[in-house]
Amino acid sequence: MGLSLVNLFAPVLAAAEGAGGYFGVNGLLALGIGLVVFGAAKGIATIAGNAVESIARQPEAGGRIFTSMIISAALIEGFTFFALVVCMLAKQ
Repeated sequence: MGLSLVNLFAPVLAAAEGAGGYFGVNGLLALGIGLVVFGAAKGIATIAGNAVESIARQPEAGGRIFTSMIISAALIEGFTFFALVVCMLAKQ
């Protein structure tokens, strides 16, 4: 039985539902959006840092590394947009 995000945030969700909660629905929405944006920024920063380091080591492969970096960043941005939509829909 693995630890999932639902189990991790169950106490927070329970606190938000009981007696108006400390966070409320808007607070949980902001928390979810913050986590999504933080994760995306961390992922893209890691990709960019590693790409720059790789290009510094092998300048002749810079074009292929840059292309791979842009594709990876675009995939992360697509997932981030999907996660933000899920956060927005969870409010309803």
